[in-house]
Amino acid sequence: MPHEVRAVVAVKKGAPVEVQTIVVPDPGPGEVCVSVQACGVCHTDLHYREGAVNDDFPFLLGHEAAGTVEAVGADVTDLSPGDYVVIAWRAPCGACRSCLRGRPWYCFDSRNAAQPMTLLDGTPLSPALGIGAFAEKTLVAAGQAVKVDPAARPEAVGLIGCGVMAGYGAAVHTGGVGRGDTVAVIGCGGVGNAAIAGASLAGARRVIAVDIDDAKLDGATRFGATHTVNSRGAEPVSAVRELTGGHGVDVAIDAVGTPSTYKQAFYMRDHAGVLVQVGVPEPEMTVDLPLIDLFSRGGALKSSWYGDSLPTRDFPVLVDQYLNGRLDLGGFVSETICLDEVEEAFARMRRGEVLRSVVVL
Repeated sequence: MPHEVRAVVAVKKGAPVEVQTIVVPDPGPGEVCVSVQACGVCHTDLHYREGAVNDDFPFLLGHEAAGTVEAVGADVTDLSPGDYVVIAWRAPCGACRSCLRGRPWYCFDSRNAAQPMTLLDGTPLSPALGIGAFAEKTLVAAGQAVKVDPAARPEAVGLIGCGVMAGYGAAVHTGGVGRGDTVAVIGCGGVGNAAIAGASLAGARRVIAVDIDDAKLDGATRFGATHTVNSRGAEPVSAVRELTGGHGVDVAIDAVGTPSTYKQAFYMRDHAGVLVQVGVPEPEMTVDLPLIDLFSRGGALKSSWYGDSLPTRDFPVLVDQYLNGRLDLGGFVSETICLDEVEEAFARMRRGEVLRSVVVL
């Protein structure tokens, strides 16, 4: 029988979100229904609310979630009711040209549930990143539900589903941070701090956090930053170079995603250094750089999509690091809230007052 559950819906562009009753169908072939226990409030949800992703309203928001499998559809053999899972927004198809070349983290046909969830009147909902987890239950493709250790707290490990994986992977996978490297991370929100944590766990000898907020910089040290730079009071490129013997860093990570922070990261690099952009820019933004500087500085300019992660490989590893005390996922949780408080959480996020608000159901 289909389920009627409470969920957070963005009805139209820019309007406050609403808690409505939606209909979640029984899982069909290759699908699972997940009872959501916790879901983080991510900037991407706000982008959907503002119409910055597309205009396929109404949206069912929420995508950074952990919960238990409620039911499985036909042909699902690796999940069972009761399994504890983190939901991923990438579920490689195994058949596209990227998957067949051994690069499933770039899958061009990632799996989502085939059936729509709907409003009570039958209006189909567009689930954020193919998940829609600001809801008591949600329907996803089986490949999106990744089993993890049930000892992990859902409000902490759900964050692996998006922000933590994006930042951690930007450092470890995209940036290739290794032992002895120097790293700068611009932007000390959830994604930036996850990049700091990833760089620290990878063995970087110097991790420089850059932000305009002293409170955020203080918080960055909790995740492994060895030095901090307030770019409101100091020129950040010069400050980072001074902290690296005048050379610049091996890996510079832009976790903000603006033309100015991208340029800062570009010039913070040592010769042949790597720039990783993981902050999501607005569609109209452009970057103007001298072509001679692109040529003469060498290195690599990379964009990080979901931290170049493979959820089935990476989620259990990050959960184990959390349970072993090496990755402070609990430190990302600023507050826990209920479904009715998501709109207020967006306001706090805009003001920079939280790393993550987490809806607990």
